[in-house]
Amino acid sequence: MTTADSLVNFAEAGNQQRFRCRDNRMYQGWIMEITDDSLLISTGAGESGQDHWVRLQDMDPDSLAYWDTAAQAWLPFKMS
Repeated sequence: MTTADSLVNFAEAGNQQRFRCRDNRMYQGWIMEITDDSLLISTGAGESGQDHWVRLQDMDPDSLAYWDTAAQAWLPFKMS
């Protein structure tokens, strides 16, 4: 199960984060806030960006990835 505490490291990894929900919705952007049961991710750029609240239980923990600027690639993030 995805927990708020374990997502802090994910939110701090890389320049952006992306993940898929169990219903196959995909989100890519910046995690702005984490609560006990959800997170706020900002997607898009600048004024055209949108904020989305996603329940932690809806996230697929195996889909977590972050953008590594040194590697210039999406790298998988494993929950510890």
